[in-house]
Amino acid sequence: MLSLKLPRLFTIDQMPQVFHEQGILFGYRHPQSSATACVLSLFQMTNETLNIWTHLLPFWFFVWRFVTALSVTDIQRDSYSWPLFVYMGTSCVYPFASSCAHTFSSMSRNARHICYFLDYGAVNLFSLGSAIAYSAYSIPDVMVHTAFHDCYVPLAVLNTILSTGLSCYSRFLEVQKPGLCKMLRVLAFAYPYTWDSLPIFYRLFLHPGESAQNEAILSHQKHMAMTILASFFYSAHLPERLAPGRFDYIDIEDSPGEERDRQSAVGSEATRWQGPCSGGESVCLVQVGAVGPGGLVEQWFSSLAPGPSVSPSFGNVRILRPHPRHPAPEAWGPALTKAVWLSMGN
Repeated sequence: MLSLKLPRLFTIDQMPQVFHEQGILFGYRHPQSSATACVLSLFQMTNETLNIWTHLLPFWFFVWRFVTALSVTDIQRDSYSWPLFVYMGTSCVYPFASSCAHTFSSMSRNARHICYFLDYGAVNLFSLGSAIAYSAYSIPDVMVHTAFHDCYVPLAVLNTILSTGLSCYSRFLEVQKPGLCKMLRVLAFAYPYTWDSLPIFYRLFLHPGESAQNEAILSHQKHMAMTILASFFYSAHLPERLAPGRFDYIDIEDSPGEERDRQSAVGSEATRWQGPCSGGESVCLVQVGAVGPGGLVEQWFSSLAPGPSVSPSFGNVRILRPHPRHPAPEAWGPALTKAVWLSMGN
């Protein structure tokens, strides 16, 4: 009968310092684990198990949403959907990369660094995907075709490169200068998030009245609340800092916004609530492949003062219901049934 022996776990005193996590005293895997042992550790309680699964399960959820949207979209003809699919693709990449990083980070000291380098790169790629979607769908009317709008995505690309480099560099300071390491890593992720979110901050805080009736605003508020909550957990090292050894299976990871397994769940929920949302209309058309560029849908979009808009990106697929202020032309006929509206969780 085939039996698999689960890997032995170690205490913090038995581990090299580079593997130490604040407040975590037990549940460490061998610092030179084999790839097989790393995979087997998915099925035992280590200080990384929940980290891994709270990234891996959201990955499959986001992939399912991505494939569902692709299946009803003629992506070659429907250019309106391209920024959305870029965003959705990066939303799939970053939880997968993070789950792999936590699975195989115990193979060696160098493997640990490489795994988290890839993790940081994926998180920053997701940041860039968000910026591309925001630029296409969420820029307020007053910012369209301004210098800010023109520079928004190019600077997001630059932020992605700088943030990835800075966060990777911070790993080499973990042992000698842990305080500086933490500060640099938080800065590396906080600045791109702030830049990407400027259009949203404008809608929420500078001109909240113009979007008061927009369903998308509630999703932005929930996303922001989740992000702040996850960032607080990352910076404060709570609750394991207050009770070392009592939260050994709720371990710390190395990416702001998704640092512990509970933060991974919060970060994934934040991603679920994040999406390119327009402040102009409460009901938005996302995929219109059945109509295509130059068709009636595009003509209808062109007639709208606020311009095309997209609602939150991950959710149920439903038949489009045009906004009462801008009813769809009667000439759409059966083509209307082939348009889809993605709205989160409704």
